[in-house]
Amino acid sequence: MTRRTFLAGTAATVAAGALASACSAQSSAVRDSLVTSASAADAALDRALARLVRYPDGPPGAAAVVQRGNQKALHRAGTADRSTQAPIQAADSMRVASVAKAFSGAVALSVAASGALSLGDTVGRRLPALPRAWAEVTLRDLLQHTSGIPDFSKTTAFREALLKSPLKAPAPSVLLSYADKSLNFPPGTKYEYSNSDNIVAALMVQAATGKSYESELSERVARPLGLTRTSLPRDAAMPAPLIHGYDVEPPKAPEDVTGVIAAGWSWASGGIVSTMDDASTFIRAYARGATTSGPLHQAQFAFRAGSSEPPGPGQNAAGLAIFRYQTSYGTVYGHTGNTLGYTQFLAASKDGTRSAVVTVNAQITPALHPERFADLRQVYALAVGAALASA
Repeated sequence: MTRRTFLAGTAATVAAGALASACSAQSSAVRDSLVTSASAADAALDRALARLVRYPDGPPGAAAVVQRGNQKALHRAGTADRSTQAPIQAADSMRVASVAKAFSGAVALSVAASGALSLGDTVGRRLPALPRAWAEVTLRDLLQHTSGIPDFSKTTAFREALLKSPLKAPAPSVLLSYADKSLNFPPGTKYEYSNSDNIVAALMVQAATGKSYESELSERVARPLGLTRTSLPRDAAMPAPLIHGYDVEPPKAPEDVTGVIAAGWSWASGGIVSTMDDASTFIRAYARGATTSGPLHQAQFAFRAGSSEPPGPGQNAAGLAIFRYQTSYGTVYGHTGNTLGYTQFLAASKDGTRSAVVTVNAQITPALHPERFADLRQVYALAVGAALASA
């Protein structure tokens, strides 16, 4: 694995030119492949997955879990493990990357629904030890990436610390020490995706409840929703069976990087381990507001311009720890994520009856692999089309 790819796994940086190219290619591809019936949509998705894994710089494996009402289907191509050639299974463990931000949103909104937190609570009130410049940032700002708090994972200090100790992560509060102490802009005035936001939000949850974020994740989200294989480890371990993650840099053979970085290096911002089955159950419940109150769910679904990272299908807009994806097939709500070895997408209709989860076991972004990301983004769109298709 190269130093370039290792560092890219800690914080994806989207190049504007590459993103524009990817968006254009994806939009054209989707227009050319519009389908209406469920059978045609499923077949189009299967073909796109098969094409993606055939590219030399494509992932070793790609899969989608599509659910229409009670009907759930696994679509897959390639392999979960190059050493055994085992196919991807919906119950295999995987790193969900920044999809973990949707989980942290679910926890925070659950705590807010209980009255222990509010969207207007500030960093200064709940976490007075953090930099004074951050004091007026609210929970709402954190969940919508309008805080102005710099991204800790894009700093030289963070990358040096990670390279020095990749398998042993520091305490979550230490992650924030790598971020600049001043704000990038006044809170609420601008959208800027930052991995720091969900670390701060999770620390606010701990301060408000007096319990660890991990226990609140279990008690408020995993257990009520029946997510039996979802956890937030601090180390690099993954429960078997699992989808192995790979660093893909042709002409070299893909390198297994599943256990290279401890999950604690991204914690509530990207460290969750889950499965496609659990992710499907989660996003269906999350989109319909199962973990919060009606008024808070309504506030969560107030959207502004902003893209998930990497971008999801269609036109993206940012809510509170959830993104709206307006596609040629219809509108869905969810999140994306990428980290070393994995790229993720999950989304559901607003009522939670239709959903799609897509995983590939390589990190594919507009900056690293613009052509393949255009193909992957088409897969996302086709998975949405399959989820929303009529019988």
